[in-house]
Amino acid sequence: MQNLLLLLKEISFNLYWSWNKDAIELFNEINPDFWNWSGHNPVKFMNEINHNYLLDAIDRKNLGGKILTIYKDFKKYLDKDKYFGEKYYKTDEPQIAYFSAEYGLTECLKIYSGGLGVLSGDHLKSSSDLGLPLMGVGLAYHYGFFVQMINSNGWQTENYEINEFQNLPLNLLRDDNFNPVRLEINFPGSTVFVQVWVLLIGNIKLYLLDTTLPENTVEDRRITDILYGGDTEKRISQEIILGIGGIRLIEKLGFDIKAFHLNEGHSAFLCFERIKNYMTKNKVSYEEAKAACYNSNIFTTHTPVPAGIDIFTHDLFVKYFRKYAEEEIGVSVEHLFLEGDLTKDQIDNDKFNMAYLAINNSNFINGVSKLHGEVSRKMWMLSDNKSRIESITNGVHTPSYLSANSNSVYCRYFTKDWIYDENIWNRIDEIADEDIWAMRIFNKHSLIEFCRESIKSKWILSGADKIKLAEVKGILSPEALTIGFARRFATYKRGNLIFRDLDRLKKIIKNTSMPVQFVFSGKAHPKDEGGKTLIAEIISYSQDEDLKNKIIFLDNYDINVARHLVEGCDLWLNNPRRPLEASGTSGMKVIANGGLNFSILDGWWDEGYSPELGWKINSVMDENISLEQRDSMEAASLYDTLENEIIPMFYLRDSKGMPVQWIKKIKASIKQLAPFFNTGRMVKEYCDRFYMKVK
Repeated sequence: MQNLLLLLKEISFNLYWSWNKDAIELFNEINPDFWNWSGHNPVKFMNEINHNYLLDAIDRKNLGGKILTIYKDFKKYLDKDKYFGEKYYKTDEPQIAYFSAEYGLTECLKIYSGGLGVLSGDHLKSSSDLGLPLMGVGLAYHYGFFVQMINSNGWQTENYEINEFQNLPLNLLRDDNFNPVRLEINFPGSTVFVQVWVLLIGNIKLYLLDTTLPENTVEDRRITDILYGGDTEKRISQEIILGIGGIRLIEKLGFDIKAFHLNEGHSAFLCFERIKNYMTKNKVSYEEAKAACYNSNIFTTHTPVPAGIDIFTHDLFVKYFRKYAEEEIGVSVEHLFLEGDLTKDQIDNDKFNMAYLAINNSNFINGVSKLHGEVSRKMWMLSDNKSRIESITNGVHTPSYLSANSNSVYCRYFTKDWIYDENIWNRIDEIADEDIWAMRIFNKHSLIEFCRESIKSKWILSGADKIKLAEVKGILSPEALTIGFARRFATYKRGNLIFRDLDRLKKIIKNTSMPVQFVFSGKAHPKDEGGKTLIAEIISYSQDEDLKNKIIFLDNYDINVARHLVEGCDLWLNNPRRPLEASGTSGMKVIANGGLNFSILDGWWDEGYSPELGWKINSVMDENISLEQRDSMEAASLYDTLENEIIPMFYLRDSKGMPVQWIKKIKASIKQLAPFFNTGRMVKEYCDRFYMKVK
C-alpha cells in the first residue's frame, strides 16, 4: 500500500496528470470534497489529507489497480518514441529555451493571467507530447494573478492569495551537493539573489525564477511577488530577472541551447546577456556577437497595437543598464538604448521599446495568426535589412480542454490512445449522431450544474437563506441554446455588444419555444476601469427581470471556469473590433467538445471560418464610419444571424428529437478545425520552420 502512495506522489509532481482524465478522476474518487478544497492540486491533496484516511479510501474503493494503470500509462508516455526523435535526433539535454512571463498550465498554479499564459502552457505540453528537447523559463510569482471578487455593486475587486510553494507540484533547483542553486544580478544599489523552482510537464522542465530570499532587500524580494503588478520600474525589474536571469541559469546549468524563443517581448533583455556572453567567450566586438546571436533568436509577438508593448523611459533604462553596459558588456549605455528603437536614428527618442529590442535581435519573427502577421507587417513596416514578419497560427492543447465525457466517447470509438493519432479527426463520421448529441447534452448539464453550484456557494458566503438558495434550481435551462462569452475584459473585445439593442435581445431570450441563454465570465486588468465597467454593466443586465437566470456572470474566471465553459456551451461568441484580436484561442477549445463558433472574422476565425463550420458576424472596416456606428452595425449582424440562422437550426429537430443539421455542423467543425487549431500542429511549425533552421 505504501508503494502505491509513492507512485501517486510521483504522478502528482508531474503535470501530466492535468490532462490525464483518469488521474484527475482518481483524486476526485478518493474524496471529491477534499479534491475541490485543494484547488485541484494533487500535491496539496497528498500533503494535507489524513494519511490513514487516504490508505483506507484506496483500499475501500479498490483504487490500487487504477493507480498502477495510471502510473504505467504515465511511464509509457514519458518513454515512448515521439515526433522530434523520429524526425531529427534524440538527446537528453535541452536544445531550445522558451521564455515567457506567464504560464497557464492548470488552475492550482496561479502564474498566469490570460491567453498569453495559457498559450505558453499549451506550448510546453505539446512540446512534451512531441518529444522536443525544450526547456521553459519564467518567473515564480508568490501571489500570481488576482482572485476576482464582485462586490454588491457589481464592481470587480481584487484579492491576492499567496502561492504556497511547498504545496505545489514544483521543487527547488539544487546542485549536486543538494544546495539550492543561486543566481546573482546587479541592480541599482544592490545585488539581487535569485532562486529557481522546477516544474515537470511530461518530459519538459519549466524553470521559474524567484527573488523572495532573505538575503535580498525587502524591495528586491518583491520583484517576483505579483504578475503584471506595480509600476514600470517593477516591470523592468521583472523583465531583467526573466531575460538576463534566465540566460544566467542556462549558463550555470551548462546547457548548449541552439534556439531561444521569446514569447512576447517581456524576456527580450536576454539578447543583451547572450551578446555579452558571446563577446566574452569568443573575444569579439559587440556587433560581431550580436550578428552571431541574432541567428538563433525567435520572437513571437501577440499584440496588434503598439500600446500593448512594454516601453521604458530613457532615464529608467539608464538607471538599470548604465553599469551593466559599461562594466559588464563594455559599451556605452546609449549603445544599448538604441537597441530599443527600430530606426536607430532618433537620437532624441526617450522611449525604449521591448518589441523593438526583440525585432532588432531576432532572425525569426512571427505573428500568431495569418491576419495578425499582416497587421504586424503594416504596423512596423520593417526595412529590408530586418527579418520578414511571418505567421504561425496559435492552437490549443486539446487534451487539456476536453471534457472527461467527450474523451470517453472518443475512447469508446477509437481506443484510449486516440489522441496520439494525428489522422483521428478524419474518422469523426464513425461516431453516431446519437452519441454526438448525447455527448453535447451531458457536457451542457455538467456546465449548468457547475454554474448553479458556483452561484450557490457565493450566495451562502453572503448569508442567503434557504428560500434564496432554492432559487438556484431556476438558473439556466438544460434544454436552452447556451452561448458562452469568456475572456479578458478589455474594451476592444466588446463584452457588452450583445446588449446593444436590449429590446431585441429580450425578444430573443423570452422566446419560450426557442429559449436562449448566456454565460459570461472574465477578469479585467486591475487598472482597466473600462474593462471593469463592462463587467458591471453585464452584471446589471443579468439582474433585469426579463433576463434574470438566463444571463449569468461567473466570478473569478480561471482555467477551471474556462474548462467548464468550453466543455458545455453550445455556441462560443467572440466579437472583438477587427483586427485587434491577434489570435484568440478560447473558441478553439470548444471544437473537440462539440461546441460551435460564432465570431467576427478576426484572429484565428478569419482563417478557420467556413459556412459549414460555424457562423460569422459581419465586420465593418470603413474607417470613415465611427466606432459607435460600427458597433451598432455589427451588433445588428449578430442579432440577424442569431435570429435567422443559429437559433432556428438548433431547434430544427427530426422525429427523434435530434437537431440533424446542427450535428452535421458539429461533425464538420471537428473534422476540419480540430486537426489544425491545436498546439501539436503549432509546435511542429515552430520546430520545422524556426527551431531547426537556426545557424
